[in-house]
Amino acid sequence: MESWASDEAALFWAKIASSMSRLLATLDGLRTAQLDWRPPAPGANSLAALAAHVLANLEENIAGVVLGHTILRAREDEFANPQRDLQALERRWSEVRERCEAGLRQLAATELVALRDHPRRGRVTVREVLLVVARHVEQHKGQAELTRDLLLATRLAG
Repeated sequence: MESWASDEAALFWAKIASSMSRLLATLDGLRTAQLDWRPPAPGANSLAALAAHVLANLEENIAGVVLGHTILRAREDEFANPQRDLQALERRWSEVRERCEAGLRQLAATELVALRDHPRRGRVTVREVLLVVARHVEQHKGQAELTRDLLLATRLAG
């Protein structure tokens, strides 16, 4: 196994990657209508929208903000027209995961306090970006798990 320049970055990435993989696992075995189903609550999102949003946010923050790659993101499309093909989402996650992990492996511990320009948060440290991403993925993973539970309790479950 390759070593990491920063143990802290490795810990953040392990949590982020695990949570993202578990979020995608909530989509396993579901049909398109089930992926599009929204709980009957104002502002609730479908499983497809949650997965598309979290993956795009993770890529924007880690590959874009932390690692400096150019990332084009259409946030509204993540909710209005999310990817509904689990295999396509998993392929995208594999690509994003590989690129982000490769970059974060090289991140020196001293870089965790370096400032980056974030499109919505202003100037933030790399550590703050990693913390926010870990929290964001975990929060939406929990929403996805609850959404799947609610879905399976409806007539669409069969």
